[in-house]
Amino acid sequence: MAPSLEEPVTAPTTLPIVGTKVGQLPKQSTPLHYEPGRTKIESYDSTYEFEDLRPRFPDVHWDALTEVPYHDKGFLGDPEFRNLLDGATDVFDYNPKIGTEIHGVDLSQLTDAQKNDLARLISVRGVVFFRNQKNLDIDKQRELGAYFGKLHKHATTSVPRREGLEDVHVIFTEGDKDMRAMFTPSFLWHSDVSYEIQPPSYTSLKVLTGPPRGGGGDTLWSSQYAAYDALSPPMQKYLESLTALHSAQIQADGSKALGRTVRREPIVTEHPLVRTHPVTGWKSLFFNPGFVTKIVGIPKTESDAILAYLNEVVATTQELHVRFQWNKHDVAFWDNRICGHSASYGFAPHRRHGVRVACHAERPYLDPASTSQEDEYCARYGLPKVNKDGSGQVNYND
Repeated sequence: MAPSLEEPVTAPTTLPIVGTKVGQLPKQSTPLHYEPGRTKIESYDSTYEFEDLRPRFPDVHWDALTEVPYHDKGFLGDPEFRNLLDGATDVFDYNPKIGTEIHGVDLSQLTDAQKNDLARLISVRGVVFFRNQKNLDIDKQRELGAYFGKLHKHATTSVPRREGLEDVHVIFTEGDKDMRAMFTPSFLWHSDVSYEIQPPSYTSLKVLTGPPRGGGGDTLWSSQYAAYDALSPPMQKYLESLTALHSAQIQADGSKALGRTVRREPIVTEHPLVRTHPVTGWKSLFFNPGFVTKIVGIPKTESDAILAYLNEVVATTQELHVRFQWNKHDVAFWDNRICGHSASYGFAPHRRHGVRVACHAERPYLDPASTSQEDEYCARYGLPKVNKDGSGQVNYND
């Protein structure tokens, strides 16, 4: 070995180490085991505690959905969320536009007043996170979801093995399955079943089993309030005059290709491209790459160009996004009217198992007199208006 590569050998020091006596060796702490990019893989058998919530695809057929009354509980919530936060130990936002995490609140024990505050908070913040909700079993989760409205039953995706839970959507992936090559990253952004005549509002997802911290499987949400605010005033006005087609056909075709039953006939529904949230009165973009196929009343070339532009706004505007790293029993509660979300892959071979409950909302509408989140916040807090004309010389520096 070349001399320059040899480590010099030195005599041990005779000075005592702080906190030890002369001649006494320091206590050795348990060494950390760390392997870059690798996390512990759990194994499961028939004693898996959530066996009854594993997925099945029942061979049943349901009638088409019809419009049902909807009364948003957010109207009953305290504007300062005092009931919900009364027992909380911590609350913080992930960023100014979207995402809030609350500690010290047990979702299984909420009073009606706290549920109303939760609905109002979700209406404002888009998505709210709660850690380690062990007490919120699937029955409690359904009970909480049903408080907000009629529960939605998905026409194609899996439901739990336990009978009577057909209004629960099961997320279940394990082994070597990785679907990254099946979709473009922007296509994965979606708002759940936006093709329904009354797409969902308040939606909860609880992760029962998932990769450990650092094992992947995060979920991302995007604010449709902020997406609308990212547009120039002329583009906002233009999109407010348009509607778009939301289609269930892709999901139905995928189920048929796998030999599964499509439990309700696929539909195509026309919704406004910009909608108003009834509780906040704010405008939001109502668009997602997963289900919107065409803008109505304009040439296909124009429609395709606008959809591609909106894809880029939703998928690449970082201040619209929040990313959540799950742990077991964590719950995310979001509003599908004003949020898109996207899965992330790369967590194989871990098992990822969750259950989702969603309720129907109102039929989407646009109130021309409604305002925007950004305009209200600028007025309320004295914030400067965002420059959207693209002029001026700026030295990007980060």
